[in-house]
Amino acid sequence: MSARGASKAEIEALYRDRYLGFRRALAALTGSYETAHDVVQEAFARALAQSHRYRGEAPLGAWVWAIALRVAHDERRRTVPVPLAEVLETGLPQPARDPQLSEALRALPPRRRLVLFLRYFADFSYQEIASICGISEGTVAATIAQARAAVVEALGEAETVAEEVNP
Repeated sequence: MSARGASKAEIEALYRDRYLGFRRALAALTGSYETAHDVVQEAFARALAQSHRYRGEAPLGAWVWAIALRVAHDERRRTVPVPLAEVLETGLPQPARDPQLSEALRALPPRRRLVLFLRYFADFSYQEIASICGISEGTVAATIAQARAAVVEALGEAETVAEEVNP
C-alpha cells in the first residue's frame, strides 16, 4: 500500500476480501444484517471518496473500520439518539439462534466483547485490532484469550445447568 493515499484497487480488494467480516461485525453493532449491509456500503463509498486521506499509518482495514464505525454511529443517531459508547455495545444480531452464547458474550466487559467481535466476526488481524482499539498486539492477544476463557466457562456452566434440569 502506498504511504499516502489508498488506491481504488486496494479499497476494492479489501471490500471483496472482507465484506462479510465487516457486515457480521457491524450487524453486532447495528442489530441487523440489513442495516449492517447499508453501513458497509456507505463506509466503503466514503473510503473511496476520501482515499487521499489514508496515510498508511495503520492497516487499510483499520482505517475503513474507523469510517464504518462513524457511519454506524450516524445511522444509530439518525434513528435513535445514542452515544457512541453504546454503539460500540456489541451483541449477536440474532440472539435467539444461540441464547446461551449471546448471554455469555453480553456478560463480557465491553472492550473484551469488541475485540472478540473484531477478531471472530470481522476477521481482523491482531495488528488491525490493535490499531482500531489503540492497544498493543500483546494486549489484543491477552484480551482474546481472557474473553474466550470467560465464554467457554459461561457456556460450560450453562451446559451443566441444562444437564441438571434435563438429565
